[in-house]
Amino acid sequence: MKYFYIVANYEKEYARETEKQIVSFLKERGAVCRTQSEGADSAGSRRTARADVPKETQCLITIGGDGTLIRAARDLAGMNIPILGVNRGHLGYLNQVNRDDALEPVLSMLLEDRHQVEERMMLSGEARRGSQVLMKDVALNEIALIRKSVLKALRFQVYVNGEYLSRYSADGIILSTPTGSTAYNMSAGGPLVAPGARMMIMTPICSHELNARSIVLEPEDEVRIEVYGDGQVAAFDGDTFVELGEGDQLVIRRSAIVTPMIRLKQISFMQNLSNHMSGRI
Repeated sequence: MKYFYIVANYEKEYARETEKQIVSFLKERGAVCRTQSEGADSAGSRRTARADVPKETQCLITIGGDGTLIRAARDLAGMNIPILGVNRGHLGYLNQVNRDDALEPVLSMLLEDRHQVEERMMLSGEARRGSQVLMKDVALNEIALIRKSVLKALRFQVYVNGEYLSRYSADGIILSTPTGSTAYNMSAGGPLVAPGARMMIMTPICSHELNARSIVLEPEDEVRIEVYGDGQVAAFDGDTFVELGEGDQLVIRRSAIVTPMIRLKQISFMQNLSNHMSGRI
């Protein structure tokens, strides 16, 4: 690899220092490294403008937490640029470089092409009001139907491939990718899934029904959620939102777009999970 682009969340501790260190190391070894702060449209913004990313970019390096990586993946969805996350946040499940890792060996591996690229499944969602599409977007972790205000149970019906599944009274429902299984889905009691798998996980949030359980769906399934009443919000990776009202629908399916992520460590999903759960990372 020779061409790099950096997206950093400067609200995270040591993010600026980390960016300077990476840029200096790469340029000293003949690589080309641009940063988000250099783009006129992106300066001071937490979004990544597609027009600012050079076409020859071979690797996107994010500096921050999982949110920084997810936001960049969504902003650049479809550009097929492999992403490497450098954790300067909290847990950092998605980041390959953790807070205590030395940067130089990692950057050398990139320069020498000693890495693997994993394709992570994404979801595509449409919020509809009759024949009108209110919003269409993709998600790397999950698309969730959640309540806008507190202390109000939501009511909605779920259909899978056009067939009625169930009616729910709950705080919401999550449709997660395997990558997102360790995020909101896990907090809601859903199953943990190896990130390389291809499936969707549907998990009700604090359901009022005794028989409400997570359901693992095939990757080609289509889920349609019909809502009753107002005060419901569709959230895409907790980053973009659209408010839904009586009779609106949220349709979720597997996206044709994937997120390519760089893998440097030969560490299993179970070991990575254990390390995070035990607080060693």
